[in-house]
Amino acid sequence: QVQVVESGGGLVQAGGSLKLSCVASGRTFSTYAMGWFRQAPGKEREFVAAISWSAGNTYYADSVKGRFTISRDNAKNTVYLQMNSLKPEDTAVYYCAASPRTAIREARYDYWGQGTQVTVSS
Repeated sequence: QVQVVESGGGLVQAGGSLKLSCVASGRTFSTYAMGWFRQAPGKEREFVAAISWSAGNTYYADSVKGRFTISRDNAKNTVYLQMNSLKPEDTAVYYCAASPRTAIREARYDYWGQGTQVTVSS
């Protein structure tokens, strides 16, 4: 079993940057693909980015491609989401999740964190 805890959210002006972190417990972290999802007020949760267990493959939603970067450090059981050029429409609760296989579908992820709020002001 894997437990994940996100951190790094906050309030930032449009055009600014934030780096989210997700620390996972469990010795099997390095065997899991990891993903970031987000949920804006009144909207369904959506895929943001995913990274394979080896970090050899990454995937991004079109809305964040070129602005966000997902990475991981298996020695630290941590996955990151570097967010640059933030826009007000990026405002959401951001969730980290673990999956046995790299995936963009929410249903593929078995373990979820509680989320961290990101607010981008205009």
